[in-house]
Amino acid sequence: MKKKLTEKKIQREFEKLFNDLKNSDDFIDYQIDHGTDKLSIGYFNSAIDNKKIEAFVLPYVQEFNYTDLEELDNIIPIANSFLTNDVSKIRRNLLEGFLFIHMEQSEQKYLLIPVPLMKTRQITSPEVEFSVVGPKEAFVESIDTNLNLVRKRLNIPELTIKKMKVGTITKTKVAVVSIKGIADKNNVDTVVQRIQDMDMDQVIDSSYIQQKIADNINSPFPQLLDTERPDRIAAILAEGKVAIFVDNSPHVLIGPTTLVEFFSAFEDYFLNWTIASAFRLIRVFAVFFSILVTPLYVAILTHHFEIIPKELLGTLVSSRSQVPFPPILEAIILELTIELLREAGARLPTKVGQTIGIVGGIVIGTASVEAGLTSNVLLILVALAALGSFTTPVYQMGNTIRLIRFPMLLFAHVYGLLGVSICIAYIMVHLLKLTSLGRPFFEPVFPYRPKDLKDAFIRLPFNLQDKRPFAVRSEKVLRETSNGKNDTS
Repeated sequence: MKKKLTEKKIQREFEKLFNDLKNSDDFIDYQIDHGTDKLSIGYFNSAIDNKKIEAFVLPYVQEFNYTDLEELDNIIPIANSFLTNDVSKIRRNLLEGFLFIHMEQSEQKYLLIPVPLMKTRQITSPEVEFSVVGPKEAFVESIDTNLNLVRKRLNIPELTIKKMKVGTITKTKVAVVSIKGIADKNNVDTVVQRIQDMDMDQVIDSSYIQQKIADNINSPFPQLLDTERPDRIAAILAEGKVAIFVDNSPHVLIGPTTLVEFFSAFEDYFLNWTIASAFRLIRVFAVFFSILVTPLYVAILTHHFEIIPKELLGTLVSSRSQVPFPPILEAIILELTIELLREAGARLPTKVGQTIGIVGGIVIGTASVEAGLTSNVLLILVALAALGSFTTPVYQMGNTIRLIRFPMLLFAHVYGLLGVSICIAYIMVHLLKLTSLGRPFFEPVFPYRPKDLKDAFIRLPFNLQDKRPFAVRSEKVLRETSNGKNDTS
């Protein structure tokens, strides 16, 4: 009696399943005669590769002799096929590019065969992290292709990949990658646990995960580094960090990370250490200049004009003689103009965007000075500040720099240099409290790690970087030594 009730329940579940499937116009369901029996074949036409069906499924279904689905499963030359009567498995696998075959005499058993349609763009050179020297490969939207690009560079059995699915609707594939024996197990467990605890219906890109698992979701500073370069991922995995791959996303997340890493381009490691260190110091100086130059201009002209040198005072007075606005309003107008040009250039097609950025900047800047709306001195300073924000190799940190200038402008207008100092102190306190996967974000400045300064604001030669960064708590402290031995302490 119980067996009959169970069979009826399963039958009702199958009826409901196929009623739901047939609501979609791309679901194909047809029958084929096979001797005295009939075979039902079903699949989503938009999810499968028709060429695989015609080459590896239909010829074997129609031309070979078999009495049940087990024999047919052994005949069809496709791996990872399986038999099941689980309705949830059938539903899930059909959506992932499987087709089912059912024989009337096999009761509720279904043979599921993987024939997914794999469409992705070709591997191209990096667009965001482009480098003149070094590899020219970038990640694409296929997680399997991206993992292959990394495994090609780290061809070792210790490379560990843990896969999972997130998003109740999208079921997005996510892979947490690390090197066993080098990466700190606590870091790996923290990443895995936070991803598993995510409660979202959709995960479209890696940026969704970055916002969900960050230590402080309200901070404007990114706490995970994202990259599109496979060579950079291979390098950070060898350091003992953790990488997060997300299907349909060409960017991979790195953690734990520190503030100084956002100012180092991976091209630094392809150049001589003296040149790379000089470029890195230029980027750090450019960022500080970009953040401080316009607030200092507003603070000095509003409250502290007496500190301006006499040789420069005449130039500033003549440049502002026709400007009817106070320095704060003048600075906000120019800053907003730069942001409008930047957004317009980013949203328009490439060729049009470049024209808008160059021509628009020249025309609007010249016209605003001639009309007496802004001074030519401030125009030069704002333009240099914009250029300074472009020197950050990581796009997300560039956005942060653009944002924090505006509250500093307001404090500079109200309190002068004291206001600028208050903003700097607040940002410093925030950075000191900030963490990445529970690790200090401001390391090696705080906590002070002098040994980690070898690859922070400057990059020393490789033969002096014999230890992995302390911040990642790597299980192997020493890198490969000259005699080929490695410390496991």
